[in-house]
This record gives sequence, C-alpha cells and structure tokens, in this order.
Amino acid sequence: MTIQLPASASIEQYQRDWQDWHEAKDRALATPHGFLAVTGLHFLNAEPTCFPGVPGVWHSDDRGVHVELETSEILLLDDRPISGDYDFGVIAERDGLTVASGDVRIEVAKRGGFDILRPRNPANPRRTSFEGTAAYRPDPAWVLTGLFAPFVKPRPTTVGAAVEGLEHVYDAVGEITFTRDGEPLSLIAFPGHGDGELLVLFTDETAGDTTYPAVRSLSVSAPDAGGEVVLDFNRAVNLPCAYTPHATCPLPPIENRLPIAVTAGELDPSLDAAAAERVAG
Repeated sequence: MTIQLPASASIEQYQRDWQDWHEAKDRALATPHGFLAVTGLHFLNAEPTCFPGVPGVWHSDDRGVHVELETSEILLLDDRPISGDYDFGVIAERDGLTVASGDVRIEVAKRGGFDILRPRNPANPRRTSFEGTAAYRPDPAWVLTGLFAPFVKPRPTTVGAAVEGLEHVYDAVGEITFTRDGEPLSLIAFPGHGDGELLVLFTDETAGDTTYPAVRSLSVSAPDAGGEVVLDFNRAVNLPCAYTPHATCPLPPIENRLPIAVTAGELDPSLDAAAAERVAG
C-alpha cells in the first residue's frame, strides 16, 4: 500500500526533507577518511608482508594481527604512539580499529573471517573528484507500508560479498511483506543500526541498468505495535562497493531479488552524467 500525502504542500516538504537527507548522506560518504578515501584492500596471512602506503610489515595468525615497524616508523593508536613490534590481538568479525600515519588512516579489521588492512587517504582522487550521487526524483508513490513478521529466533543467513570468494553471515530477524500495484512482495530483514530498526539488502529489475547491479540498501524504522513498517524506497542507497573496489559489502539474500523495477532511490554511480540526468529527470 502507498502512503498518500494529503496536499501539495506536504509533497513539497517531503521532497525538501529528502533532499536534505540525501545531501547529508553524500557529505558523510565524502568525509576525509570515509570510503571514498580508501586506496587499497589488503588481506593478511601468516606471511609477513609490506603494503603500499602502509608503514610496517604485517601478518596475521591465530593470535591476531601483528606489525613490525622500523625505527623511523611510528603509528598512532588512539593518539598513542606505537613502534617496534606490536600485537593488536584477535579482532572480532565485523569489528576493527584505526591507526594513523600522518594524514593516512589505516583500518585494521576482520571481514568474512579474514583480517584486512584498508588505508584511507584524504587525497585519493576518488574522494577529491566526488560530486555527489545521482538519484531518481523523490516520488511519494514509492513510500509503501508493509507488515513485519519476526522469526521465532534469528536465522543465520550466509550471503555473498562484493569481493569474490568472501562470504558474510548475518542473523535474519524476520520478513517484511508488502504490495506494489497489487503484486504481493516480500523482503528478508536484518537488524538495523538503531534499537528495533531493520535493514534490507535488495536488488530489483533496475539493477545493472540504472541502479548498481549488486545491491542496494534500505533502512526501515522500527515496526509499530501491530508490526506495520514504512518502506521509503526513495531512500534506497548504494553501499560503499558501488563507489570503490576496496569494499567488502554484503550481497542480498536470494529472497530479496525483487521481480519489479524499483524506480526510486540512488542510481548507479558508474552511469555517465548525461544518462544519470535523463533517468533522474
């Protein structure tokens, strides 16, 4: 069901709110050490290895992540200098920490069971040339209501990743059912970022045409007492993998490949400017 906004003034306010939200989202993406600043994705193993733009020699084993720094090399961890041989310990899945080397920040993390390094340099051309993300014009017709049915207990769900050979496991917490033009549809939901919020990863019939082929993401506010949720597809966004090859983003579960064209939300950043302008209207 589509939520009907009662007056033109309400539609105009909705569009202004959407524009403010979208500009804020792009500003966050383009922060000095955000994903647009990432210059590499390095997988660690037991072999001590040097990486471009990263001080030290790194390796990983069952005791965690380790670095050996030359006398002239210093990293900052929580503003505290570290030097020589340093053990970071075991890093939990989807967790991480950041060390600094001058203007560069180096993410030390675990993704898909692998310890990784991701240097982030504010001078990365991918960041300095970023001019924002094109999107479909916000349309209240794509604000839909749905019904969330929680699972009795979370279901561990294995999904692919933007990096070939990598997998993620997330706990699916329930299913959202809704209709579009009379067609019944459903989406598996994962926990969102806030208390009770939900996160949906999906593709649709626009994927690979006007939207990013692999995945889009939609945040959903916590269900009300009756389980009703609002799906505002105008706020469907790209994950970092749409902007950089150095992201390990999860792919949607197979159940979340919608058999309709969701002509709302962000466009594929790889579209040329003329094509994006035609689509966005």
